[in-house]
Amino acid sequence: MVRMAVLPIVTGGKNPVLRVKTKKVPKVTRDIKKLLKDMTDTMHAADGIGLAAPQVGSQHRVCIATIGGRLTALINPEITWRSTLTDTAEEGCLSLPNVWMDVTRPTEIDIKYWNEEGQEEERHLVYMDARVVQHEVDHLDGILIIDHVKKPPVASHVHDAKRLA
Repeated sequence: MVRMAVLPIVTGGKNPVLRVKTKKVPKVTRDIKKLLKDMTDTMHAADGIGLAAPQVGSQHRVCIATIGGRLTALINPEITWRSTLTDTAEEGCLSLPNVWMDVTRPTEIDIKYWNEEGQEEERHLVYMDARVVQHEVDHLDGILIIDHVKKPPVASHVHDAKRLA
């Protein structure tokens, strides 16, 4: 039997835990790998497509994101380039239950990060892959989707799209 560790998700737009800029991970340790596994279990249980460490109360600069249909661990992610072409799409967030907002983001990005083995990787991401990674990196910088818009969020009771995180 596989044991799952579903962590509580930190919620609330004014929650100070979600507003702190995370600290870089100096080395990939067993604890970091356990955090990533627990985040994966938590994200799946919440029906999300990404999750950042602050959302489970950790200040490590790590997140997980669905890229190309596969869950990818991003340790110390850094967006190194953003396209000038943008797109607006509705986003939800596991830390802001029942809030869905139109967020404008670049359609393409380049990202540099460490994988779970501590090896540096670089990727060029487009459209939804770029959107989900930008959403998660925002979390690592203390930024929420409500910070991207000037109008108040729209609350809904039913929504069938998956939340980014």
